[in-house]
Amino acid sequence: MNAKEAVAWVKKSGIAVESARASVPSLAQVVAGELLKGSWWAHPKGNEIFRLSRAIRRSPDVLVCRLVDGKITYIHRRLWPALVRSAGRFSKHRLAAVKEVHMSAGKHKLLVTPFPKWVPNEVLRGAHKLTEKEAASQLAFLL
Repeated sequence: MNAKEAVAWVKKSGIAVESARASVPSLAQVVAGELLKGSWWAHPKGNEIFRLSRAIRRSPDVLVCRLVDGKITYIHRRLWPALVRSAGRFSKHRLAAVKEVHMSAGKHKLLVTPFPKWVPNEVLRGAHKLTEKEAASQLAFLL
């Protein structure tokens, strides 16, 4: 899997987690081709999982948040209007966009953009066009 294919996988999945076991697909498990026990870093495909996870995180079409069980969650742009329309069903802190930034000293810092500050205007417009029922049907596997 290359970076473009990884983002396409998120688009097809709609919602996925980076590495946890969850009710949605897991990037680490898809790349590994098996259920993982322990940290994916120890897996022979750990470097590939890392590379693809960072490619997905950089995509402007993927929201990175902690929606599913507080774990790093990828949500493709095609579901953002439904997510925004259904936001009242979720904890707002789980809808905050997270972004890892490399600092000059080599450390990492997590930047958090609260919901709904990360939401583009066109997504807000799309969310207003959806009924609650329509939005819920798109997110049925989460609700």
